[in-house]
Amino acid sequence: MVPTAGEPAAGDSWGMLACLCTVLWHLPAVPALNRTGDLGPGPSIQKTYDLTRYLEHQLRSLAGTYLNYLGPPFNEPDFNPPRLGAETLPRATVDLEVWRSLNDKLRLTQNYEAYSHLLCYLRGLNRQAATAELRRSLAHFCTSLQGLLGSIAGVMAALGYPLPQPLPGTEPTWTPGPAHSDFLQKMDDFWLLKELQTWLWRSAKDFNRLKKKMQPPAAAVTVHLGAHGF
Repeated sequence: MVPTAGEPAAGDSWGMLACLCTVLWHLPAVPALNRTGDLGPGPSIQKTYDLTRYLEHQLRSLAGTYLNYLGPPFNEPDFNPPRLGAETLPRATVDLEVWRSLNDKLRLTQNYEAYSHLLCYLRGLNRQAATAELRRSLAHFCTSLQGLLGSIAGVMAALGYPLPQPLPGTEPTWTPGPAHSDFLQKMDDFWLLKELQTWLWRSAKDFNRLKKKMQPPAAAVTVHLGAHGF
C-alpha cells in the first residue's frame, strides 16, 4: 500500500517513535519539586495567627454591640476609665524588652492561660446578658475563642510543649462577685472587653514573630538538563 501525500509511511512512524524514546531515555532524572511530608509546626502557627486576626475583627463588632448596651459613658470613643476591680483578669500589657526576651514555650503558655481565663469570664458574661441578641453574639464569640484555644494547644503539641496544668484551686472559674453598684459592674464588663482586645493584639504579634522564626529559609532550586547528542 502506497501512503498518500502528507501521510508518513509506517516505517517513518516507527522511526519517529524510536527517536522520541531515545531522547526521553537520555534525559537526566529530575527530582520531584513538590514533595509531601512533615510540614512541621508552620501550618498550625499560620492557622493560629489567622484566627487571632479574625477574632480581632469579630471582637470589634461584639464590643460595639455590648458597649451600646452599657450606654454612656462606656460607648463613648474617648472613654478611658481607671482600672477598678477586674484584678483577676490576666494582663496582656508587658514591657517591650520583657516581651522580646520570652522564649517560645513561655510565650505560648501565657497565651493559653490567658484565653482559658478570659473564655471563662466571657461565658459568665453570656449567662448574665440581658438580651437574646447579646447572648447570641457572646455565644458565637465564645465558640471562636474556644477554637483559638484548641489551635494554640495544637501549636504547643507540634513543638513538643505540654499544656500548662493549673494548680489545684487555681482553675479558671466564674462566679458572680459581691453585689456592687450597676456602674461598677459595667466597669468590670468594660475592662473584660478591653483586656481581651489587648490580648488579641498581642497574640497576633506573638504568632507573627513565631511564624517568621519557624519559617525555613528559601532554597533556590535549579534544574540542569544535559544536552545529549543522538
